[in-house]
Amino acid sequence: MAATKSSGKSAGKTARLMSLDVFRGATVAFMIIVNTPGTWSHVYAPLRHAPWHGCTPTDLVFPSFLFISGVAMWFSLRKFNFEFSGASLFRILRRVLLIFAAGLFLNIFPHFIDRDYNTLRIMGVLQRIALAWGLGAVLVLLIRRNYIWIATAVILFGYWALMYFMGGADPYSLEGNFARTVDIAVLGENHLYKGFGMPFDPEGLLSTLPATATVLLGFMAGGLIGSSGTSWRAPGWLTVTGALLIGAGLLWGIYFPINKPIWTSSYVLFAGGIGMIILALLYVIIDIWNLKGWTGFFNTFGTNALFTYLLAGIWTKTMLAVKIGEVSLYNWIFTHICSPLFEQQKLASLLFAIIQVMIIWAFGYILYRKKIIIKF
Repeated sequence: MAATKSSGKSAGKTARLMSLDVFRGATVAFMIIVNTPGTWSHVYAPLRHAPWHGCTPTDLVFPSFLFISGVAMWFSLRKFNFEFSGASLFRILRRVLLIFAAGLFLNIFPHFIDRDYNTLRIMGVLQRIALAWGLGAVLVLLIRRNYIWIATAVILFGYWALMYFMGGADPYSLEGNFARTVDIAVLGENHLYKGFGMPFDPEGLLSTLPATATVLLGFMAGGLIGSSGTSWRAPGWLTVTGALLIGAGLLWGIYFPINKPIWTSSYVLFAGGIGMIILALLYVIIDIWNLKGWTGFFNTFGTNALFTYLLAGIWTKTMLAVKIGEVSLYNWIFTHICSPLFEQQKLASLLFAIIQVMIIWAFGYILYRKKIIIKF
């Protein structure tokens, strides 16, 4: 990680797209809400993932972040004229390694000594972000930008073919999907996520390929905005393209179900289309109409998104590790502060999550006010 101090000036190619920062900040805030309910026994349905096939608002959070990283990629790589070189490859690999290492650190924290590393989970959210962003960055530097959509289509159809022809009797099931087979072969069962009742990693290796396509959709959206300036052309095309992608995702979903854990191609199109429409709406409100007075809260998260996500993970694990009597600090806060306030425990659980958002926001606000940006 590296901390830099922003001058606060924005002009020309170095300008930050405020609508993108707000979108990113809202996504991180929602990530924290869905990841840290007061109790998993009382959670509102929209704040839960779909059991397997299907899509809830919560299932849109992670692809939104990857989509946003693709949009930002267009602006960051434009500074170097989208040229592939030893220097650009080094920058990409360095960022991939830093983000991946941060994800591994989060998997290990806080049990660095008293841990069986033979059962350490290798993959995770930050690890997927690292690999999908890195692969996407290499592809957009190697392929002509007019052909990025072809590369995206090849990835999506290729992934579908692998899943369909190489999977089991039910190739899109938890037990029979080919992505699980690849992860077991490469990473080993002991190093996979166990939350589905068996070794299966929803941020596994093979399913990172379609996640890369999500990044590429964001890159193409960034190209639309970057080449249009603050005109209505960009949000217009984003809205039309987003609607078409949603329709295509729903249609393909009849045959290749929309599914986050195996990151199906239909899910990429569906979530990417929604991401485009949300970005178009924010772009109109913030960058065209210049209505920015309400954006400060989300900018706090958006300017240091990866760092605040990492900080949220560290804080959550710290609360779980610290004991107050026989219970963790996490449970104590919910039981003694949130739960007594509401008869309906789902409200108490949501309040706990909102408190976590505000705690992380307070740390991020210090960086935001000092114009410090921590880069991975």
